[in-house]
Amino acid sequence: MSKKKKQVSEEGIESVENLLTKTENYIEENQKSLTIIVVAIALVVVGYLGFRNLYVAPLEKEAISQVYIAERYFEIDSFMLALEGDGSFPGFLEIIDDYGLTKTANLAQYYAGISYLHIGQFELAAEHLRKFHSRDRMISSIALGAIGDAYAELGDLNRAADSYMRAANKRPDDFTSPIYLMKAGQIYEEQENYKKALQTYQTIENKYPESSEGRQIEKYITRVEVLMKK
Repeated sequence: MSKKKKQVSEEGIESVENLLTKTENYIEENQKSLTIIVVAIALVVVGYLGFRNLYVAPLEKEAISQVYIAERYFEIDSFMLALEGDGSFPGFLEIIDDYGLTKTANLAQYYAGISYLHIGQFELAAEHLRKFHSRDRMISSIALGAIGDAYAELGDLNRAADSYMRAANKRPDDFTSPIYLMKAGQIYEEQENYKKALQTYQTIENKYPESSEGRQIEKYITRVEVLMKK
């Protein structure tokens, strides 16, 4: 080994040794603080697991046993009973209040939003649907579309169009995406934003030509192109 290489190697080893020494000194000087931090992290982890297993899990089980009657009412379009309960079993609103930390309460937000949409209480529909969260992109897409419906009924066209576009792009598929794109396009037309309407209709034409909306989209495109020339 050349003298220069040997010198570089020795300098590298010395640097590592110095770093290790500094680390050891730091640990020794701050051992008490580091121990407290480690113990605190362990307590947080244990506390969280205990909270989930000893509190939330039993609560979840109880919520599931209580919600099924509300779901039955929802299935038969008895939306007020689904929301408020029947006196013997709770509705979705009570499930949300009593079991708010559970997945069941989160799903109840979705059911409540759709129920309010059906009975014409659109602000409450949007409020509950915004609080619903799901990792399932299909359900999330449907919830966003329902929010768009609520905003459209309230006359908030900008938020309606935005919700429809988000719903269409959340989980692109041949069934729901062209439906929400069509709704967004019609909102843009109503706003006389013909450029955006045309782009939206052309997306249906290009990406979803075999869908129900795709098979009739040409007339919408033609109409918007005529309106743009006026």
